[in-house]
Amino acid sequence: MPSYVPSTSSSRCHAENRSYVPNRLPKSSSSAAPESHLRTFVRGAAGTGVAVAARAAGALVLNKLLALYGGPGGLTQLAQFQNLMALFGALPTDGVQVGATTYLAPLAPGTPRHRLYLGAALGLTLALVAAAGLLLALAGGRDWPLGAAAIFTLAMALVASQALLSAALLAAGRRGAYVGLTVALSAVGPLAVVLMLGLGRPLGQVLLSYVGGQALTAGLAVGVAGRAGLWRGWQLAWPSRVAGRVLLRFLLTALSTLLFGRAVDYAVRAYLIAHFAPAATDQWQAVAKLADNYNLVMVALLSTVFYPRLAALAPRPAEQRRYVGTVAGLLAVGLAVGFGGLYMVRGWLLALLFAPRLAAAAPLLAPQLLGDWAKFLSWVFQYVLLVRARPGPYLAVQVASAALYAGLLGGLLPALGLPGVVLAHALRYGLLLLACLAWFYGRRAGRRP
Repeated sequence: MPSYVPSTSSSRCHAENRSYVPNRLPKSSSSAAPESHLRTFVRGAAGTGVAVAARAAGALVLNKLLALYGGPGGLTQLAQFQNLMALFGALPTDGVQVGATTYLAPLAPGTPRHRLYLGAALGLTLALVAAAGLLLALAGGRDWPLGAAAIFTLAMALVASQALLSAALLAAGRRGAYVGLTVALSAVGPLAVVLMLGLGRPLGQVLLSYVGGQALTAGLAVGVAGRAGLWRGWQLAWPSRVAGRVLLRFLLTALSTLLFGRAVDYAVRAYLIAHFAPAATDQWQAVAKLADNYNLVMVALLSTVFYPRLAALAPRPAEQRRYVGTVAGLLAVGLAVGFGGLYMVRGWLLALLFAPRLAAAAPLLAPQLLGDWAKFLSWVFQYVLLVRARPGPYLAVQVASAALYAGLLGGLLPALGLPGVVLAHALRYGLLLLACLAWFYGRRAGRRP
């Protein structure tokens, strides 16, 4: 689901540095042709290529390593470990970082208000990760002894802090620094895994080394942020309570992403691990991991290219509506062509990206691709709710989607086994897309969707 990004038009511009708004989008006429929207979207998409390619390459290497050398179930265990990382990072990423970016973007780095919001965001990020670590230590059981939980929590605190600093650099217009940190993050995790596998360490230690390697980039992020002026004028002090309360407001919708997205995925995977053989779950996970790679591309595309332009068009609803329709049409055709190509080489691709034994997962790919096609298109329309700061309807969509998925799994999984998971995925997002289309195009001209 798309991350919650409230409309920048509703954010307060502070008195100081009002004119400093990096990467401000040029104003366009309300009569702009759809072709101009298409050019804007495609040109912006090209600018995200390096960071996305680095993340995708790192993910592919990691998946290949665990599929070949992680033993039966290794790929599924990797996915569950990464899902736990996502649970730890959900509120800091989808809540704190979104709020920090909203308030940092109009401010020059090093100014008093910039220091207040960045300091509050860092403090809140560390507090949220520490709270998640406490829950893991208390509820992790034999799988997470105290020492392992402490190491994981410390590493996640550093990873989340690095992610926040990367977001602050992007808000300050330092895209090159952001790309550099993304490349470093994508490289050190797999390198740490290679080292541990070479030493013959158990899978649990190999996975811990993955997050530990990523944590090393926090020191690099601190240095890059210093060169960008983010630490100018800083002094040791408690984070601002006022700024902290402002950022806390962004956690509500982030909580919906946590509860109805990542937590559901974690619970489903835990159930499958407990009830199916490791070799079988690896087949399903190979298809899901393949989907994760193009999911990286779509998330980056929509959040860094589509959403900023959508927000800029908020004062012009008619043009905004045309822009949404243009992007949805482009993605519908482009995704259909791309996914069709993937399907044509499905067996060869699964063997290449993972392991030859996982080519047997090819029959699961068709419903996965259909579901992802519908999912990405539904995200386009859900972003309209986010840009207009309508958390109520957005939350209702997430609750209904998660409930539908649970119901479909309850009916299909016992009857079909693992194929029922991907079929439930396809039906869930197919129905969600139909609902989004009915909502968006069912309103008459002159009324906002």
